[in-house]
Amino acid sequence: MSKKRIALFFGGQSTEHEVSCVSAVTIAEALDPALYDVELIGITKNGRWLAVPDTEAIRSGAWKDSKVSVLLAPDAGARTLIKYGEDGVYQTEVIDVAFPALHGRFGEDGTIQGLFELAGIPYVGCGVIASAISMDKWYTKQVVDHLGIRQADYVGVKKEEFEQDMDAVLDRVEAKLPYPVFVKPCNSGSSCGISKAKNREELAAALRFAGGHDRKILVEEAIIGRELECAVFGTYKGEASGIGEILAAADFYDYDAKYNNPESMTVIDPEVPEGVREEIRADAVKIFEAVDGFGLARVDFFYDTQAGEVVFNEINTLPGFTGISMYPMLQEAYGRDRRSLVGALVEMADQR
Repeated sequence: MSKKRIALFFGGQSTEHEVSCVSAVTIAEALDPALYDVELIGITKNGRWLAVPDTEAIRSGAWKDSKVSVLLAPDAGARTLIKYGEDGVYQTEVIDVAFPALHGRFGEDGTIQGLFELAGIPYVGCGVIASAISMDKWYTKQVVDHLGIRQADYVGVKKEEFEQDMDAVLDRVEAKLPYPVFVKPCNSGSSCGISKAKNREELAAALRFAGGHDRKILVEEAIIGRELECAVFGTYKGEASGIGEILAAADFYDYDAKYNNPESMTVIDPEVPEGVREEIRADAVKIFEAVDGFGLARVDFFYDTQAGEVVFNEINTLPGFTGISMYPMLQEAYGRDRRSLVGALVEMADQR
């Protein structure tokens, strides 16, 4: 049996560039070399596509010095990568499956998935619509509004609104939500650009900060409780793992707490009140299917300890695959080690 050729994309133009590089190493080294040949394609922060020789080049950062550029032909009959060096010599390679190990904008938001669709290449993970909806926290909220699942109350704000009249925006938020509130860019992952505001002055500063990441911003009710996550796997009918808990070494689980603070911890299969685990698993699948998910997603919740309620937070359609990432850890606890997990995701791509 001939090997499948996998094009593994990483890096990208988002704030999660560095996390993506770590995820790519994990995924590449988990792909069974007896079954797959892997082409590593690094995307720099300014959007250049480069051929990368091996995972060591990713670890060292040397991949950014590659002299071989890459194009993906949009011709649906070709399924072809085009490599070319500074000498102008071209080389083409047929690709069987694309694996976007890309987090955040231009990787998790449906854009590169649309390119794969044009090129006729099967790809790992959610499709264009599911990726776009799930990446945009405001649109995700509107989908979940119709499912009868409890989520934090919210106000959507556009950057041009507060640039034109900040006081009017602050009045609108304060009329609906009590302090403290969380302020989030709608299209940014790994908790980038998020602030907690305890008063009007902090809210204005948080809106400006979030506006540096996206023009659409979500202001949310603060939920006091535990952060619980569930890993969904499968084709259009999702299958939920057990649950995991985030113990953040900060006021909230921002980028620094997630990746740079060794005191932050993840706990697999934590103790929770009766019925909470089952509710989270059921709601995770409902949300995955409502956005038309495919392949994988991590669905995040709070358990409101004051009200005794499960509260939906967000869905991530290309969750991290680093050594501290919850998705692969939950799947491993559910019986799928990393090799079988990434292999199953690749094989699933042909079922789309």
